Amino acid sequence: MAKLKKVDAEIAKLIEEEKKRQKEGLELIASESYASSAILEALGSVLNNKYAENYPNKRYYGGCSVVDKVETLCQKRARDVYGAKDYHVNVQPYSGSPANLEVYFGLLEFGDTIMAMRLDHGGHLTHGNPMNLSGKAYKFVAYGVDPKTEQLNYDEILRIAKECKPKLILCGFTAYPRTINFKKIAEIAKVVGAISMADISHISGLVIGKVHPSPFPYIDIVTTTTHKTLQGPRGAMIFCKQEFKEKIDKGVFPGMQGGPHMHQIAGIAVALKQAKDKKFQKYAELVVKNTKTLADVLMQEGLKLVSNGTDNHLMVVDLTTFGKGRGVFAEKALESACISVSKSTTPNDPSVPYYPSGLRIGTAAVTSRGMKEKEMKIAGKLIAKVIKEFCTIEMPDDKEKRNEVVKKFKEDIKKNKFILQVKKEVNKLSSKFPVPGIDDK
Repeated sequence: MAKLKKVDAEIAKLIEEEKKRQKEGLELIASESYASSAILEALGSVLNNKYAENYPNKRYYGGCSVVDKVETLCQKRARDVYGAKDYHVNVQPYSGSPANLEVYFGLLEFGDTIMAMRLDHGGHLTHGNPMNLSGKAYKFVAYGVDPKTEQLNYDEILRIAKECKPKLILCGFTAYPRTINFKKIAEIAKVVGAISMADISHISGLVIGKVHPSPFPYIDIVTTTTHKTLQGPRGAMIFCKQEFKEKIDKGVFPGMQGGPHMHQIAGIAVALKQAKDKKFQKYAELVVKNTKTLADVLMQEGLKLVSNGTDNHLMVVDLTTFGKGRGVFAEKALESACISVSKSTTPNDPSVPYYPSGLRIGTAAVTSRGMKEKEMKIAGKLIAKVIKEFCTIEMPDDKEKRNEVVKKFKEDIKKNKFILQVKKEVNKLSSKFPVPGIDDK
């Protein structure tokens, strides 16, 4: 970063700090992974300079002959790697949230009914949260997980669908650790005359790697981000059956976006090419093995997991056995020990969303570094030690007292001797494994 250091030493220093954080810690946030140096080069290329409103061969700007080829190539690779040759794909969405909103905007009228999973059961903000545009513009009817198994109950989803008669049924989640039966969702949608949609942002790489069932050819609309388990740049894609092509494209442009980010689309194309390699399937298989191993260790250590396990790249630790709202204490304690996870709601969480009672943990990033089951066993025991040590702190009901307790905890935990010892063990473990995009030059 010689030129950046010369032009803006302050930003260059902060980037170096982030590199150090990523190298020294365990990245176990389920929605994160690492983009390769090749992808980062595409993102930092001169394609950043080009405006290209509309679609290939239909641009509103001149000088688009090269970027037309970039976008067309990206579309071709997307259909190929997902086995979605009969689908149309739009690769212009800036990210996952815009992609979902563009689907709704393109296919539905404001006020139409959509079925989706509850946020505290594993759904996403754009799946109808009342604070999100999706929840304000459309009528969402929620389904959740079975109270006993904490897994999807397709008979119950069908019952709700027959009752509310939605225009669209959405599956694919942000914190659901089990396999999704896309074929059943598509069949339910057909019964009630609804459009079926799957948001596979989290499991996209697992679908490509054939360690999770594919939504193709069953589901009408499929959205996905291009980072997470796909290991690409931040961006998104919308696949749709041909009958929805025109409406989806108009929902993206001019519906909700202007010029596409051509450097981002080039980065996505690189990620899709990398995902076609046999190494990617081995990576996807190892992600699932690592997640199951980590989950088993946590349960052996006495921690409770939502649905008692996992089938994919993530798990949700249910900390309600310690008390409500303990997720933030576990998250901040682990962060101080260089282990990054994200606090998460649990099904029917007794606490408020900002201070939930669980943790979401994923293994895509550490698997990308080459870590295997041996390292997951070490990580699991360290995580369990930290949780048991610091989830005993009580979360007050009063909002102001709650904020004070959390603030003090954040300040004190950084100097805690127990945490500093765990941090040393984490740094020692992490130092053995290179970070894609940093060490693969």
